[in-house]
Amino acid sequence: MTRVAAVDCGTNSIRLLVAEADPETGELTDLDRRMMVVRLGQGVDRTGRLAPEALERTFAACREYAGIIKEHGAERLRFVATSASRDAENRDEFVRGVLDILGVEPEVITGDQEAEFSFTGATKELAGDDRLPEPYLVVDIGGGSTEFVVGDDHVRAARSVDVGCVRMTERHLVRDGVVSDPPSEERIAAMRADIEAALDLAEQTVPLREARTLVGLAGSVTTVSAIAQGLPGYDSEAIHHSRVSYDRVREITEWLLRSTHAERAAVPSMHPGRVDVIGAGALVLLAIMERIGAQEVVVSEHDILDGIAWSVA
Repeated sequence: MTRVAAVDCGTNSIRLLVAEADPETGELTDLDRRMMVVRLGQGVDRTGRLAPEALERTFAACREYAGIIKEHGAERLRFVATSASRDAENRDEFVRGVLDILGVEPEVITGDQEAEFSFTGATKELAGDDRLPEPYLVVDIGGGSTEFVVGDDHVRAARSVDVGCVRMTERHLVRDGVVSDPPSEERIAAMRADIEAALDLAEQTVPLREARTLVGLAGSVTTVSAIAQGLPGYDSEAIHHSRVSYDRVREITEWLLRSTHAERAAVPSMHPGRVDVIGAGALVLLAIMERIGAQEVVVSEHDILDGIAWSVA
């Protein structure tokens, strides 16, 4: 058994997994898994730079995670940074801060590498389940980008496109620093057009419609599942490998885009950091399901973090 730690720092959240990996059995046993919303990508789409306050929130989370990693005695650590830090002019400032706190340099990976890790983490447990036929389409809806991967026991094709819940919210639903509450039909239509253009781009590389099982990852998808189940709070066990029908995804997306901030915040399973961006994230999921004709999405709590942990082990 190897005790490893993996950190995934995205546009909206930073997540930690400390786990014991058994390469012989293919089992990954969680010791600690947690997430903090830090909004590292705040304003990056507009300014091209990481904001000082966003960097400080992220570094504060890193300091907390450093204590947890030390407490569990992880032998190896890998820190992967995704969309926001790829796009930012001042990413060197981010790299230096993480290195000072955690002692490892964050790897600012490509979208294709991100997709590979997500696919491994999401599908390792699904192999051999006759109810979930291959090939899989794994969709990781992040804050700044969405990754598409088609594969079976290996990745056939992957593509990352620049649509995510934070990027779409900031581009289409924010005016004068305030999120539309709720947005107009015109703003929703403009956001939908951006998402459809990104799907066109993804389909140039990835045969989306060949997939027989759609697997959805990350906070937008897991939150939709929690709402669909009417959970009294966020429950990872109930969410992991749950299935949400297309009809429920459509109903929930329409409600999220019609609702006010207060109504969304009142949902018991809603993380406070997702209240303003969940409508955009749900719309990305809905557009994907409509594009490929998926009747349901299989929701996975195991994703890029698990793939990163396996790469370390």
